[in-house]
Amino acid sequence: MTLSLEQQVREELSLYARKIVAKGLVVGPGGNISAKAGDLMLLSPSGFALEDIEPHQWIRVEIGSGKVLDTEFRPSSEVLMHLYAYRENPDIQAIVHTHPAYCIALTLVAKELPMLFPDQAALVGEVAFVPYVLPTTDLLADAVAAKVGQYNSILLENHGLVTTGKNLREAYYRTEVVEESAKIYLAAKAAGTPKVLTDEEYKEIQSLESEAYRVQLLQKLK
Repeated sequence: MTLSLEQQVREELSLYARKIVAKGLVVGPGGNISAKAGDLMLLSPSGFALEDIEPHQWIRVEIGSGKVLDTEFRPSSEVLMHLYAYRENPDIQAIVHTHPAYCIALTLVAKELPMLFPDQAALVGEVAFVPYVLPTTDLLADAVAAKVGQYNSILLENHGLVTTGKNLREAYYRTEVVEESAKIYLAAKAAGTPKVLTDEEYKEIQSLESEAYRVQLLQKLK
């Protein structure tokens, strides 16, 4: 039996929600993720730990109107952040918002994440920083929406990380890579002065055919 697009998205959301928790990228009921299914986004319900969300419990929200189509549970309190991002950049198909420890620690002591290694350069690129804004507000939603046209990964000061992608797999891997980058940078900085990639080295990595193929494959796979 072939699953409908919406059911496929629901299954993928539950799969990646469990991956996020297993990797320690959120704790308790923290974080929220969503993915598009046509004109709808399916968003995590409020108050749930991500690993506990069953496929049928993801909340349907109309992207254009913002109308919530399910009433059993409330959508995540960051519903506006997801809506505004999808409206601002229609190419986005999935959004992962987590609270990774090293990412948050980085925002407490720095204002940038330098380019450090090939996976970061190829899969993520430059990472945006957003100064602290009260969570769950339209101010945060506006601040994130202002960045999603240019960046696929956004660090939120004293808060966490937002990544986007052509599918959930891409958005999730970007979360992993940015957290690893923050971990490496903080460790290197504690030991001395980190050697970062130059702009030329960064562009050379992005121009590699092998890296372009890997990114294209990542966007096709579920």
